[in-house]
Amino acid sequence: MSPLSISPTRRELLGAAAAVGALSLLPGMVGASGAGEAIRPFTVNIPQNEIDELRQRIAATRWPDRETVADTSQGVQLATVQKLASYWATDYDWRKGEAKLNAYPQFITEIDGLDIHFIHVRSKHENALPLIVTHGWPGSVFEQLKIIDPLTNPTAHGGSASDAFDVVIPSMPGYGFSGRPVTTGWGPERMGRAWAELMKRLSYTRYVAQGGDWGAFVVDQMGLQAPAGLLGIHTNMPATVPNQIDKAAQAARPAPSGLSAVERRAYDQLVATFKQVAYARMMAARPQTLYSIADSPVGLAAWLLDHNDAGGQPAAAIASALDRTSSDTGELTRDEILDNITLYWVTNTGVSASRLYWEYRGGFFNAKGVTIPVAVSVFPGEQYQAPKSWTKQAYPKLIYYNKVEKGGHFAAWEQPLLFSAELRAAFRPLRQEI
Repeated sequence: MSPLSISPTRRELLGAAAAVGALSLLPGMVGASGAGEAIRPFTVNIPQNEIDELRQRIAATRWPDRETVADTSQGVQLATVQKLASYWATDYDWRKGEAKLNAYPQFITEIDGLDIHFIHVRSKHENALPLIVTHGWPGSVFEQLKIIDPLTNPTAHGGSASDAFDVVIPSMPGYGFSGRPVTTGWGPERMGRAWAELMKRLSYTRYVAQGGDWGAFVVDQMGLQAPAGLLGIHTNMPATVPNQIDKAAQAARPAPSGLSAVERRAYDQLVATFKQVAYARMMAARPQTLYSIADSPVGLAAWLLDHNDAGGQPAAAIASALDRTSSDTGELTRDEILDNITLYWVTNTGVSASRLYWEYRGGFFNAKGVTIPVAVSVFPGEQYQAPKSWTKQAYPKLIYYNKVEKGGHFAAWEQPLLFSAELRAAFRPLRQEI
């Protein structure tokens, strides 16, 4: 189908509506409009013509030549993407992914001029600890769906009633069903303030916050801002690296002298990571140039998959995931991967999500100066394994530190039970304060 012959799609209408704060009024999204601090119920129901058009676009993909190497050093391999695309266009069922979202209460509220989409599940147990969890890029709220029941209903998952959480999972601005910013300024700092307002709006006077990937940046900023009611934060991508070590790693210089064996290993991991973030540098410099990921489903999929920062990333597992229908072992399935990619497509948020890299001007893994209580879980497949020595320096009120046996960058998505157990243990010292 020629792009010139396509009438305005729901994705285009979504962008226009988000710009004026009318996201909940769109066809296929059930909710009541409101203004100010109103919280409106929200349900996802993407029109069938959008799904049909997606499949047509996938089928009409113009493919490049095959890579000239036998490995992934030039990017996601042609055979891998073609296999994924074939399944996506014929057998993948978005309605199942949609049902996963609609199984939980969803809402929209306007904060600081922008509609914020969030999932909110209250525990049946008394004195549940309110928790706000933030996803990252190239993720979405799909990452956290599998931790909702273990956290809100711990007695069904090996925990006790005293471990229960009320769970709030927002979509970051420019992601998913949240509004797409039409002005600059929506970086992690502003998100941190918005999340504090969201928790206040939900009548939580005491709460904790958790984040990985960009979510880790957001909770670090919340830790710096220390809003009233925030008891502490948990991060599975901690920012612990001393300033001079961080600078040396970014420049790929030899490891500084005096590092312990554990610190030296972390340093080598950082050097490797900084060599593999061309995608991040592109989005930080020229996010608007990525028109192809708004126009081509396959272009979007390849862009979201092409990461090699340690284990657990989509690109590292995508080839085997194409035939995987169960995630019991922790690896993501093809349907789980496509749920996330399709969410970016139907909301047309490939470019708007990329702008977060442009907005942020701080460091990635360097210590930020957080002084409120902090809990850290170190997963073996993360970009670097934060040494306890660095972690204690970076977070002087460290209340919990643990190295987890398995799991990667998308820890909540890959290992939801382990991740949930980490949060129970991590925040247990703060429960007496609610």
